[in-house]
Amino acid sequence: MKIFLFDGSYATTAFIRRLLAGLVQAGIEVSVIGFNETNPHPVPGVKYQPLGSNQSKRRLLQTSWNYAWQKFSWTTFKNTLKHSLRGNRQALQQQNLAFVLAKHQPDVLHVQWPSLLSWLAPYREQRQFKLLLSQRGFHINVRPFVNAENFAYLQEWYPQLDGIHSVSQAIQRVGAQIGRPHTEVEAVVYTGLALEDFAFREKRPNSETLELISVGRSHWIKDYPMALRACKLLKERGLSFRYQIIGAAEDEECLYLRQAFGLEEQVCLLPRVPIEEVKALVQAADFMLLPSIEEGLANVAVEAMALGTPVISTRCGGMAELITHQENGWLVPTRDALALANQIEQVAAIDNATYAQVAQAARKKVEKQHQEEQMIHGMLALYQQLL
Repeated sequence: MKIFLFDGSYATTAFIRRLLAGLVQAGIEVSVIGFNETNPHPVPGVKYQPLGSNQSKRRLLQTSWNYAWQKFSWTTFKNTLKHSLRGNRQALQQQNLAFVLAKHQPDVLHVQWPSLLSWLAPYREQRQFKLLLSQRGFHINVRPFVNAENFAYLQEWYPQLDGIHSVSQAIQRVGAQIGRPHTEVEAVVYTGLALEDFAFREKRPNSETLELISVGRSHWIKDYPMALRACKLLKERGLSFRYQIIGAAEDEECLYLRQAFGLEEQVCLLPRVPIEEVKALVQAADFMLLPSIEEGLANVAVEAMALGTPVISTRCGGMAELITHQENGWLVPTRDALALANQIEQVAAIDNATYAQVAQAARKKVEKQHQEEQMIHGMLALYQQLL
């Protein structure tokens, strides 16, 4: 079985990096197609197939002419020269994609983002590979429903898919509103963790100052402003707390609200930091906040629960598939700062025994549902079903 993952970039998500490593370990021939020319952090055993740099015209031309010489076709030489002289980057990359697919003949082309489907338009009528799309987060939950053109684009593509992978049951249901693959082959495969890299640590909440943390890119769908409004309420109630948001250092709305609400001493907006530092900060916190409006199923919440930090999340997307309210975490309505503030105030008052019980239940949920081995087996079964 030969699996190609079309990610658009070599800087793949944590889910994909874990999947790649697991497929290699299972003896599968696996490649990643991207527009990069170099890869500072390759997954050992994975082949990387460049389509030509989006940042460097010189490197794009080098890749394109390299493929042209390998094919050694007069038509290819002529087209490469024409596109090069005209500076037609997309045409060169499209030609490079055709070369890579023809040369390596993958059994399954696993597309990671719906926007990449347009690159496969020449293969709609006839192709030698099975086409699989992953459904995750914003690109399925939000974009098609606020952009009519995008919805129509996906509605046209979905019946031409051979299969669909979803990261949660919730996002699978949303995707069904857009369309179904012609084979009706669909599967939910949750993200998997190498749990030996996420050591569980029992701890006691800080009785003097409650330590809260959020992790994720600064984007309106993460709704950090709602969390800051909850923090304003907590400050007014006299709760001693500190809230760190990793990834929001340059967010103008968060910076403004922090100042407007007088939260400079309570709220720290941090830049993106290396994964090991993120893990240390999450493990040092008492609770993780996930105030999102929508999620597929948040990897950061899975990782926090594995590390021993319970999660207070909005009831968005697939989060109810991970968190059972008051058993292994807490769920509150979306866009409701008062509900979030009330829940934080309640959990701040729980005793150490209850905290330990919730943290242990959270870890057990991850062990049951998010083992890396389960993810690999699930994806392998889906690939095999396609074939």
